[in-house]
Amino acid sequence: MFHVCRMNGYDFTIAGAALKALSSGALWWPQESLLVVSDLHLGKSERIARRGGASLPPYDTRDTLTRLAADLALSHARTVVCLGDSFDDLMSADALPEDERQWILRLQAGRRWVWIEGNHDPGPVDVGGTHLAELPLAPLTFRHIAQGPASGEISGHYHPKASINARGRIITRAAFLIDSDRVIMPAYGTYTGGLRAQTPVLGALMRDEAIAVLTGPVPVAVPMPR
Repeated sequence: MFHVCRMNGYDFTIAGAALKALSSGALWWPQESLLVVSDLHLGKSERIARRGGASLPPYDTRDTLTRLAADLALSHARTVVCLGDSFDDLMSADALPEDERQWILRLQAGRRWVWIEGNHDPGPVDVGGTHLAELPLAPLTFRHIAQGPASGEISGHYHPKASINARGRIITRAAFLIDSDRVIMPAYGTYTGGLRAQTPVLGALMRDEAIAVLTGPVPVAVPMPR
């Protein structure tokens, strides 16, 4: 038996696995009690300030962790997979304030927690959990960047977003891209931008029948913009 997740989401199946794209931007695999998030970019405001960029309100990590804690409280996930770029760079992980580090450790308690390596955080970070280049968990494979033809691949990296026309008003949101082979997940972090779904690199990765599932209070599925 597995816990029934009561969160808003879009239900779909890939490679025989029944999944739910949540309104928050997380992905839920109920059979495995597994929650997936991608591109948290924790510590981004610290990294930008450290490199002499704009001074942003330093609350992005706390906001991201607050939303993640809410998803975990509702799903009761036994496993969490973070699909890379969980930290904005390796120094951001080292610079985490102690209260935020302890918060992450509390979220990890009693769960399997996997950090997939990304291009922003290519090496292990000292924040608990297991660190892997990718995670095969049949029939799915979890990695940071999509790799050519694949079946059951769950990845992130591109921060896809899509737009809809709602009664004459254009609404743009972070979005899941989903076809019969793969899912490219939206960025979950607070200070993350996005790449439009119609960008050629995304069009080349996704099948013609691909859809975009826009995040937000009520997930909206539309044909993937081309």
